[in-house]
Formats: sequence, structure tokens, C-alpha cells
Amino acid sequence: MKAIIVDDEKRARRILHTLIVEECSEIETIFEAENLLDGVAVIKKEQPDIVFLDIEMPNHSGLQILEFFKTEAINFQIIFTTAYGHYAIEAFKLSAVDYLLKPIDVTEMKVAIAKASIYLEENSIKEKLQNLERNIQQLALNKIALEVPKGIRFVSHEDVLFFEADGVYTKVYLQNGKTELICKTLKHFTEQLSNKPLFYKPHRSFLINLKYMNEVTKKDGLQVIMSNNKSIPIARDRKDEFMEIINRVF
Repeated sequence: MKAIIVDDEKRARRILHTLIVEECSEIETIFEAENLLDGVAVIKKEQPDIVFLDIEMPNHSGLQILEFFKTEAINFQIIFTTAYGHYAIEAFKLSAVDYLLKPIDVTEMKVAIAKASIYLEENSIKEKLQNLERNIQQLALNKIALEVPKGIRFVSHEDVLFFEADGVYTKVYLQNGKTELICKTLKHFTEQLSNKPLFYKPHRSFLINLKYMNEVTKKDGLQVIMSNNKSIPIARDRKDEFMEIINRVF
């Protein structure tokens, strides 16, 4: 069999390549690509049996592979390699699409390859990928993506206390007491949650979840005390609007 590893991280490609060589003698040829476009070109030229496909890559996500095979048959099996957490794993399981969670476990890799070998005769991969896209979209309705160093963490809107601007970064305060520093501006999250009535921007540096307000105080100007005892100022030009929202929602 032939396989290709599509991953933008050289170290990740090297590790998986080594594991396949050492543990899976049935795969005789291994190609590599550092992005989806190069990977698609190799796939169309070399016709590999198995594609190990990273999801989060620059320019194109691995989930976009269907866009490059709209009129062509997909006669290979895909095994996604991902650092995604529980949320995305649930989507993979619902869609019957195989995946390996990084760091890759040898036993899980061998099982995935064995399953891919059996499914090679089937032509259902397009349908499975379409189901995966639908399931991810459905599960994302009440989730927000936080790009953390090891990948992307998906958290429920219910788990976010508030966002705080930190230059070109944003601090995300979570219900479990943890704080994530995300390489996105506060504007990014404000726009993303603009249609969620429980999130409100009382100040240019904060976006809060109204559910987790404990108290509104007039000390040092109008402020809201969140459930973690953090005081967040209400901008002068938003005091009236804020009080209207409080009266309407509560």
C-alpha cells in the first residue's frame, strides 16, 4: 500500500513517518506534503491508498479536501490526525470518520490503518466527509473555538465568563477558573458572538457573559462584579444601554 502524510509541522510528519515504517510493513511507500494544496497534487499523481490528514493547517483546513475532488472519485481512505479535543472527536465518531489524536498512539494507529485497509473497497468516504462537515457545524452552534498553542479548544458559550482585550490578544476567562490567552483580538470574538444576547460589551476592553454577573456596583463609577469577583467597568457612554439590557433580560 501507499500512503501520504499531509501536515504543516515537519516534526509531526517525521514522527508519524517513523511510526508507520517501524510498525506497519504493509505500507511500502510514504509521501509527504506540508499543506493541503501540495497534498492534493501528490494524491492525484501518486494515487495513495491512505491519506493521513492534519486538520488545522495554514490557508486550507484538512476538512476542505472535498473541495478539490468535486468531480473525481475518492478511491483512498482518510485518517485525520488532530490535536482537537472532545468536541471534534464527537463529530468524528458521529460521522464514522477515522482519526488519530496527537500525540499519536501506536496501537490506535495500527487499528486505524487496519480499518482503512478493509474500507478501501468501499466508496463511501465522500458521504462520510460530508456528514463530518454537517456534524461539526451542528456541534458548533453552541461552541466557540479558542486557538491554543496545541491546537484548537472548543468550549461551550456557557463555560465563558468574559473576554478581556490584551493588545492583539484576548484573555478568555472560563467557568472552571482557567484563563486562556488567545491570538485573536477582542473584536474577533465580539463579531462572532454578536447574535448571542447573553454576551454584551460594556467597555471597549471587555465582552461579558451576562449570566455570570454577581453584582452591579456604583463604586468608582458603574461596575459589574463577575462570578469570579473580577470587577469590570461599564463605559460612561454605555451605562444607559447596559441598564436597559439588565431591566429587559432580568
